[in-house]
Order: sequence, then C-alpha cells, then structure tokens
Amino acid sequence: MKITGYLLSSLLLVCLLSACGSVKDVAYLQGGGLFDKMAVVDTFEMKIVKNDILDIAVSCADPELLQPFTLLSWNTGGNNYNGGSGSNTRGYLVEIDGTINFPLLGKIKVTGLTRRELTQLIQDKLIKGDYIKDPIVTVRFQNFRILVLGEVVRPGSYNISSERVTLFEALSLAGDLTIYGSRNRVAVIRETDGERTILYHDLRSRDIFNSPDFFLQQNDMIYVEPNRIKAEASAQNQFTNIGTWISMISFLMTASVLIFK
Repeated sequence: MKITGYLLSSLLLVCLLSACGSVKDVAYLQGGGLFDKMAVVDTFEMKIVKNDILDIAVSCADPELLQPFTLLSWNTGGNNYNGGSGSNTRGYLVEIDGTINFPLLGKIKVTGLTRRELTQLIQDKLIKGDYIKDPIVTVRFQNFRILVLGEVVRPGSYNISSERVTLFEALSLAGDLTIYGSRNRVAVIRETDGERTILYHDLRSRDIFNSPDFFLQQNDMIYVEPNRIKAEASAQNQFTNIGTWISMISFLMTASVLIFK
C-alpha cells in the first residue's frame, strides 16, 4: 500500500509540474535587461501594387482648376485602425497593368512607387502640362487590409487607416494571442508578383524586429498556430467521441440481444 501511495504521489507531482507553464513560453521579446537600447532603422515605405485603391486629392489657389479632379465619394465599412467604423473615400483603382486613369493626365504607371514618389510624379505632370501652376497633391491608401487568423481573441479582417502597421500592432487589433496560441509559430503570408511566401516568427525573440515582414503590407495574412495544449485537447476530444460511439454500439448490441433472446 505504501509503495502504491508513493507511486500515486509521484505521478501526481509529475502531472502538476508538466502542467505548470514557464514565463519563457509566453513572454514576448525576451533576452534583454531592465534597460536596453536598440538601433531603429526607419526606412520602410509601402509600395503601390495592383488592385490598390488610392485616394488622390489635388488642391490649389484657384478652385475652378480643381473641377476635373473631383470624384464622387463612396463608403467602405469594416474595422478601422483609428477606431472608426467607416470612412468616405475617393478611389482610383490600380488596374492589372499597374496603371490608374487620372483626369487630364490619362494613364499613369504607379505600381512599384511609394506614396511619396507618386505625389511628386503627379505634381510634376500637372506643372509641366500647364494644368496647375501650384498644385498640392496628397496620396493615401484606401484599401490597406490585413487578415488575422488562428489562435487570437478576435480573428477577422481589419482595414488599416495608417500607412505603417507592425506585426505586433496587427495582433493587438485582434485582441492578442489566446492562451492556446503558439508564440513561436506566427506566420505572415504574403503575395508579391504572383508568388506566395510564408515566414514564421517567434514573438519571444527580439530578432523579430529584423524580419522583412515585421512591417505589414496590403492584404497580408497572419496565422497563429495552436500550441501543444490545444492539439492535445483536440486529440482527447476525438478520443472521447470514439469512446462515446463505442459505448453506444455496445449498448445497442446488448439491447438487441435482450430483445431477441
């Protein structure tokens, strides 16, 4: 009896220790001290791609010259990065050939350009074409959207009003990872020039700041894999379901024997 008691106690202790998680399993950005400095390379600029919708506004001192550039507004819904529920936008769709059809200037090749480069290009064309002498051009992305899936609190599609959003910001929009989310298996899925890439990230490591996907781009997908606890729970549920079916079959067989005996 004593041996059995010792065995049961040891088994219970092992189960408790295995159930206790470590801070290293869940804490983000590990490996630093109480005060660390890291160099920040701020060179990221989002580039225009096919199927983008651009809000291009032109202004100048003479309002009559702006008439050709006035577009009807349309509304887009969804979850917005700035907390709103929608915004009125003027949209120029980037066609499959990488161009937009801009008033007076005609087709302009825009894919591969940054917002700043397109702003300068339109200003130069308006001045050289003698349309407007003192144009002020602003360009914004209107359909910057990301998709967050997997083990997060609020999975879904999010419209981003800012032109820069990091992986951490996107996860915070979705309510952060659940307790079942794998911190070292967070994938960013991106399509560029007809190719799809999948890059996994470890949120516990500071190396994430050096990832080429740390700053997200249009239509990126983020997928958080389930951890071992969730996988084991799922397997256990399947085993329980099998056991339930076996019990039902056994009951039916017993009942049939009693009925037809």
